[in-house]
Amino acid sequence: MRSWAVALASLVACSTPTPPRADSAAAPVAGATADSASALPSDASLAPIMEKADSARRRLTAHAESAASVSTVHTDMRHVNMHIEPGIVLAIARLQGTVLPAKKGSPPALNDKRSMIINIESGDIAVDTNSLATLLNRHVFGYAGSPLRNLHVSIDRNEMVQTGSMHKGVWLSFRIRASVALTRDGEIRVHPTAITVAGVGVKGLSKWLGGLSKLIKLEPGHGARIDGDDFVLNPTQMLPPPEIRGKLTAIKLERGGMRQIFGSAEAAKVALVQRPGSSAKNFMYFHGGTLRFGKLTMSETDLEIVDADPSNAFDYALDRYQEHLVQGHSNTTPADGLIVVMPDVQRLQAPAKRKLQ
Repeated sequence: MRSWAVALASLVACSTPTPPRADSAAAPVAGATADSASALPSDASLAPIMEKADSARRRLTAHAESAASVSTVHTDMRHVNMHIEPGIVLAIARLQGTVLPAKKGSPPALNDKRSMIINIESGDIAVDTNSLATLLNRHVFGYAGSPLRNLHVSIDRNEMVQTGSMHKGVWLSFRIRASVALTRDGEIRVHPTAITVAGVGVKGLSKWLGGLSKLIKLEPGHGARIDGDDFVLNPTQMLPPPEIRGKLTAIKLERGGMRQIFGSAEAAKVALVQRPGSSAKNFMYFHGGTLRFGKLTMSETDLEIVDADPSNAFDYALDRYQEHLVQGHSNTTPADGLIVVMPDVQRLQAPAKRKLQ
């Protein structure tokens, strides 16, 4: 929408007659007569034309900017435990950002997590140790030929403890204590401080089998790489769909998991968008742009998904959207928006079996 509007504005500008320079009369064109010179339009006669062209250009520019704004779906989330897969939960304290289409020309759909990209502008998200372990086993090191398996994660005295099995000719049990730090690029550096392999302590990986990079070979493309004696994890690439983008700016190990802060402090101070007709504390709010859910498509989106039980965080499973929807209820707001109340995933009832005729 923006591209054609800007192009049309440029066309109007190019087609508008340009007034003659004040000194053009002093240098008449060769062969021009006094009559032909007097036939040229004056500045006064061009003024209305110029004013109309400028007005049209301003209208088209404003329309293009408005179209660009409407085409983007914005989202605000508070107190949502997002189950992106069974066993992998993102505990979202707050999130502000946009929902982008994964495929050009097709709007994002709430019932198809592969159709959307969640772009985090500001967020406070925690991942517990069970979810971390599942991520590592299923996605980061879950490929054929992976050198690591059966991983478990815990937090002890502000360090991450990983146990499991590594393959070095044969499968060997290992235990690694590691500090965790943020890199300049927003990745997570896991630096081993103590290592035990097959029950034997190892002092310095560089002195044992040539370091971590020679001890373990990782397949690229799974959100993890080795840098010297450190594991480096990409906090968004290691996740399964939907694709998530954002700059990690702070991390902190807490009891039971890892807390991740996305975006700048300034972005976190942005006031929450007004939600007409709602005062819910646990919600996902989508506004602007075009959003699809099931067979329905909403333009100029105004959709809020609310927790049926406000006493605790909203447990929402992406893969069970239809069940959440069917077992909830919805209300239309005076502004033609939609508020959908959904039960927590733990309260979803098993779909009733159809009786054969």
